[in-house]
Amino acid sequence: MEVFSDSEQINEVIEAIKAQHLKIGFVPTMGALHEGHLALVKKALLNNDKVFVSIFVNPTQFNNVNDLKTYPRTLEDDLKLLEAISSEILIFAPSVDAIYKGNTKSRKFNFDGLELEMEGKFRAGHFDGVGTVVKRLFEIIQPDNAYFGEKDFQQLQIIKKLVDNYNIPVNVVGCDIYRERNGLAMSSRNTRLTDEQKNAAPFIYKTLKAAKEQFGTKSADKVTKWVTMQFKNHPQLKLEYFIIADVDTLKTVKRKSKNKVYRAFIAVYAGDIRLIDNIALN
Repeated sequence: MEVFSDSEQINEVIEAIKAQHLKIGFVPTMGALHEGHLALVKKALLNNDKVFVSIFVNPTQFNNVNDLKTYPRTLEDDLKLLEAISSEILIFAPSVDAIYKGNTKSRKFNFDGLELEMEGKFRAGHFDGVGTVVKRLFEIIQPDNAYFGEKDFQQLQIIKKLVDNYNIPVNVVGCDIYRERNGLAMSSRNTRLTDEQKNAAPFIYKTLKAAKEQFGTKSADKVTKWVTMQFKNHPQLKLEYFIIADVDTLKTVKRKSKNKVYRAFIAVYAGDIRLIDNIALN
């Protein structure tokens, strides 16, 4: 398994792969890999000739300095997990300077309003950071297919918009949310949860499932108020937002339409650890 740390080094390998007309799959990650990440890698291996996995904690997408500081960094363990899947995986683990060339700033993007909804309201500049690093990684890796989990559904939609707006020749593949046995959406941040918080966190998905059931007969507003009440006095979990949105525009639903597809999105704090999840409603 080869590990690359700078773009010049990796360029030669990619040029050789392209010269052979081989298909490149790409899984961008921030490391601290779990089974959800590995599921993306396995899917990429099935559908491509060569697969790259990037491991890079991108500073420009953190609006919370403490969150960046405490984000788990486990490169050695990550490499062992990937090696166990396939020794043919190619790893790109760059430094911040290798990505940003001494100018660690986000560029400004217009994602047709997708960036202003949900996470955009609570994490200023987050999607500019996402767009900046993903565009840069696409330029370096030049993948045919790139794989992203639906846990970050808004991010997935924004990356699709990035590809469309900038005519980037890559097929963005969304993959199902990978969950722990108790229903909690897998996240690198889960490793920071205390035992007490781990026991409480499955309540998030349990509430989402109940909201989906209610959405069949109740208005979006009533479902939203019900979810808010479920968290009002929860001893371990603090609701930041619960939103039912149109999957295409990500705008909050005011009145349901039979011709629209909806999804429920949630962000919850367990102590200082922020957990997000979502569920398809129809």
